[in-house]
Amino acid sequence: MNNSIVTEFMILGLTQNPELQGVLFIVFLCIYLVAFFGNGLIIIVIIYNTALHTPMYVFLLALAIVDIICTTSIIPKMLGTMLTSEKSISYGSCISQLFFFTWSLGAEMVLFTTMAYDRYVAICFPLRYSTIMNHYMCVALLSIAMVIAVTNSWVHTGLILNLTFCGPNNIDHFFCEIPPLLSLSCSPVRINEVMVYVADISLAIGDFSLTCLSYGFIIAAILRIRTAEGKRKAFSTCSSHLIVVSLYYCPVIYTYIRPASSYSFERDKVIAALYTLVTPTLNPIVYSLRNKEMQTGIQKVFAFLKH
Repeated sequence: MNNSIVTEFMILGLTQNPELQGVLFIVFLCIYLVAFFGNGLIIIVIIYNTALHTPMYVFLLALAIVDIICTTSIIPKMLGTMLTSEKSISYGSCISQLFFFTWSLGAEMVLFTTMAYDRYVAICFPLRYSTIMNHYMCVALLSIAMVIAVTNSWVHTGLILNLTFCGPNNIDHFFCEIPPLLSLSCSPVRINEVMVYVADISLAIGDFSLTCLSYGFIIAAILRIRTAEGKRKAFSTCSSHLIVVSLYYCPVIYTYIRPASSYSFERDKVIAALYTLVTPTLNPIVYSLRNKEMQTGIQKVFAFLKH
């Protein structure tokens, strides 16, 4: 049960400099539009094209939905605080934002691992791919990802709800995230820190290790490719995927593995921007829009719209 005296929080944002806020507003508006329409285009193209109804593209569809939820739960409110002097967010809205962000964080990490496993099976066991990655396996992997994400989100949101906030109410961040909320709590946060640490070890480090392991096997398989052109294309794809994955996992691991007392919000706000804003924007470009099958699907959608 929540016994908090605080009924609303003040989101301080990335900076208090009015001139810099104007520049950041334009930058983050562009980032949000690219992320929203890029991921939205992927969703439409995959749903519209039956040729793309395969495990790889179903996982990409799920990732695009998660990215839209992640950015939409954070950026519109952040843009609103930059544009107006209204920086308050109600206690309930803050908890809702925390829930959806934590859910998308967990879902994205498990989906990255699932997608890496899918590519591992496709490249290392091409003749058995359709047997291994059948409809039931695809549904099972997506269900596991969603159950883990929801469980992770409910645990952390529930623990935050048990904390007492009696003031101050200034969140030195651009959204309601666990670390800044823990720093405002008037009640002990030890159990919260322990659960965040457990989630970071099991979800972030665990998933990152499995993802890297899958790509390790993939790279070993690529080295057996005889043609130089085939190796170049495969390495190009793997390297871009690993860069995006690392840009997501490394900041998350860094942020959540430390106790609340060690946070430096001026620095950590910038780090948080990598996994909340940058990665969801890069995902459509790296995973889908460079893909020939996706490009063909996009052309079909635009051709349909013309008629």
